[in-house]
Amino acid sequence: MPPAARGHLAMLGFSALVAGSFSLGALVANDLAPTVLNAVRFAIAAGVLLVLVALGPGFRRAHVLAPWRYLLLGGTFSIYFALMFEGLKTAPPVSAGAIFTLTPLITAGFAWLLLRQGMTPRMVLALAIGAAGALWVIFRADLGAVLSFDPGRGEAIYFTGCIAHALFIPMLRKLHRGEPALVVTTYVNLACCLVLGLAGLRPLLETDWTALPTLVWWTILYTAIFASAVTFFLLQYAAQVLPSSKVMAYTYLTPSWIILWELALGHGLPTALVLPGIGLSIIALALLLKDEAPPPAPATG
Repeated sequence: MPPAARGHLAMLGFSALVAGSFSLGALVANDLAPTVLNAVRFAIAAGVLLVLVALGPGFRRAHVLAPWRYLLLGGTFSIYFALMFEGLKTAPPVSAGAIFTLTPLITAGFAWLLLRQGMTPRMVLALAIGAAGALWVIFRADLGAVLSFDPGRGEAIYFTGCIAHALFIPMLRKLHRGEPALVVTTYVNLACCLVLGLAGLRPLLETDWTALPTLVWWTILYTAIFASAVTFFLLQYAAQVLPSSKVMAYTYLTPSWIILWELALGHGLPTALVLPGIGLSIIALALLLKDEAPPPAPATG
C-alpha cells in the first residue's frame, strides 16, 4: 500500500476515534476538572507509549535534541484538549464536532504561514462548503441564531481550542527532524502531561479519586489509549505523507461519527434540520481528498 494511501487510512481511523471522545467527554465533563482529566489521560498514554518505544525504535539521544519542540507542541495541544472538555460542559457533542470541522480552514491559513503550502481553487471551495456545513450545525439550523451570532458559551470556548489544534498540524511538520512517529508521539504526550499537570496541580491534588463515577475512569482510559496514544500516532504519521489540508479534511467526518456514537450510547439522533449541514461537510471532504489533475506536459518539437 502506498504511503499516501496508508495516510488516508490512518486519518479515517483518527476521525472515528476522536469522535468517541466528544460523546464520552460530554458525559463526564462536569465530574472532573478538564486539566485534571487530561493530565491523567496523557500520563497513562505516555506510559503505554514509552513501553512501545522501548520495544520498538528505542530511545536515541538524537530524538531529544531541541526538546523545546516537544514542549511547544505539547503546550499547543494541551490548550486544545483543556478547552474541549471545558466547552463540552455546555455544548452538545454534535455541535462541538461541527466546530471541529472548522479546523481545516484555519489549518490551511497556518499551513501557508508556516510551510507556504498553497491552496487550489477547489480546496478553497471545499473549505468554504465545509465551513458552511459546520456553521449550520453549530447554530442548530436556527437562522435567528445565525443573524444574532449566538452560538453558545461552550461552542465559543471550544472554537478557541480548535485554533490551537489547527496550529498544531503544520507546526508538527515544520518542527519534525526525522524522528520516528512513535517517538514524537511519546514525547508530545509527555509534554502534554507536564503542561496540564502543572496548570491543574491544585485540583489534581484536591480530587477525591475514590469517589469518581466508573464512567469517568472508562472515559479516561478511552481518551488515554484510543483518543490520545493511537490518534497521536495516526496524526503524526499522516502529517508526514499528506498535505496539512488533506490531513485535516478528515475532521469533516467527525459530526457523522459522533451521530453514530450518540446513537450507540442511546442518545438518539439529532434533529433532521442539522442533517444538511452534515451533508455539506461530507461534500467538502470529498472535494479535499480528490487529487488535482496533473499539469499538461509541455509541447515539444
